[in-house]
Amino acid sequence: MKVVHIVEALEGGVYTYFKDLSAFFGDEKKSEAIETAIIYSSNRNGVSLQKVNTEFSNNVTLINLDMVREISFFQDYRAIIKLHRELKKLKPDIIHLHSSKAGVLGRIAAFFLFKKVKLFYTPHGYAFLRTDISKNTKKFYSGIEKSFQRLFGGTIIACGDTEFEIAKKIGPAELIRNGVDIDDIRQHYLPQENTKLTIGILGRITAARNPKMFNDIALSFPQFNFIWIGDGELNHLITAQNITITGWILDKKMVFEQMNAIDIYLQTSLWEGLPIAILEAMVLEKPVIATNIIGNKDIVVPNKTGFLFNTIDELENYFEILKDNKTRAELGKNGLKRCYQYFDKNKNFKQLLELYQRYIFAEANNLKK
Repeated sequence: MKVVHIVEALEGGVYTYFKDLSAFFGDEKKSEAIETAIIYSSNRNGVSLQKVNTEFSNNVTLINLDMVREISFFQDYRAIIKLHRELKKLKPDIIHLHSSKAGVLGRIAAFFLFKKVKLFYTPHGYAFLRTDISKNTKKFYSGIEKSFQRLFGGTIIACGDTEFEIAKKIGPAELIRNGVDIDDIRQHYLPQENTKLTIGILGRITAARNPKMFNDIALSFPQFNFIWIGDGELNHLITAQNITITGWILDKKMVFEQMNAIDIYLQTSLWEGLPIAILEAMVLEKPVIATNIIGNKDIVVPNKTGFLFNTIDELENYFEILKDNKTRAELGKNGLKRCYQYFDKNKNFKQLLELYQRYIFAEANNLKK
């Protein structure tokens, strides 16, 4: 069986997802049964060709191909031609598209193969759920998702429970949650208690993470320390004196050490698919406070693993509760248990493998009839 994954947005949580995917499907025994190729774009600021080639499995074929996030007729046309050329060479049984842009370009390129190929699509957060765009733009993106599903078909594989509920209204859908490498992350866990409550976030400083809200929270609670693990083009919005920006940290071990050093993980996102960073924080037994949005609310269980909030005013009560070290420890342990139950990448990638095999087996039976 040959599976080709196509992704344009190879950064942040999606990068972690693909690194873990390459390790799972690049395993020596699995790679004998299933050949895996990843076609990706290095145009995003956070993508390093050297890092991809170093961190991804040698048993997985890696193909770097120019794709851009914005809608550009000329560049998108060139990308479709190149994708089509690569797919003709690879001759896949399954094409799995990831995120909105690859979902569009990949479907068109696959259509012109003029052969039966099983198509899967994982949105990793639908573009029409973004809150930094106009209503008309949201309608446009929603229209694209629905019309491309009708025209080209395929099965949507949702990465979270709410995304699954939305996906079922668009087309045939399956649920396979995002997961993390729990055993690897646990190596970096140490019990932690700071003299001053320290609250952190991990990720690029972009509109999706809502740095203005993070800054406003820090200004509202000057008695606490705040840390942003990462950097980004909107770092000028971080002005509060009690916020530290670490800058880019390429070594994941150092990232986990920074995350382990905080007391509370705070996710201020405006939109999400199913955020890997929250899962990583929960594996490190951090209670999570997160905006009450799709993705976040699929992970955080209020009063058990953390809290969900809609406005900054709600945070005073949550921070007061989490000042207590025993409470933080209890919620942290609950979060770790929840990750073992639902968000273990080995279990979830095994489900993905079984899904591929089930669809290929069903297709083979149909051809025999």
